[in-house]
Amino acid sequence: MKLRFAADRALGALAKWLRILGYDTVFESDISNRTFIKSLKDDRILLTRTRKIQKKIDAYRTIFITSNNPVDQLKQVVDEIGISRADVQPFSRCVACNLPIVDIEKERVFGRVPDYIWQTHGSFNTCNRCGRIYWQGSHAERSMERINQIFS
Repeated sequence: MKLRFAADRALGALAKWLRILGYDTVFESDISNRTFIKSLKDDRILLTRTRKIQKKIDAYRTIFITSNNPVDQLKQVVDEIGISRADVQPFSRCVACNLPIVDIEKERVFGRVPDYIWQTHGSFNTCNRCGRIYWQGSHAERSMERINQIFS
């Protein structure tokens, strides 16, 4: 089963971390929770910090997130669902758009990334929706350290 999530508007950082792990995670910060929930499909696990929502929603599997800390929130989701390190595909989705990212030729990102990055990196990825460019930099290393801590 492929896991798909929906994070309510109080869980933006958790949504970003789930996307970093490679999970399809919808998140809308600029609409009401009621409108957001009505727009969801039944195949998503709803993540919420609002007890009222948790009690009202029967159609979805719901996880009430207990912590304010995004790393603790992620750990709770991993533990409750039983996600293993082998289940994740880090850095495979756009953290902004939620779409899978794709390889892009180095020459096509010239002038779109800092010169030093273009000169020192050989591979790049992009989001076909927003055009964001990704590369394996120090931010990816720090994120991998955090991911490894979560699964240790």
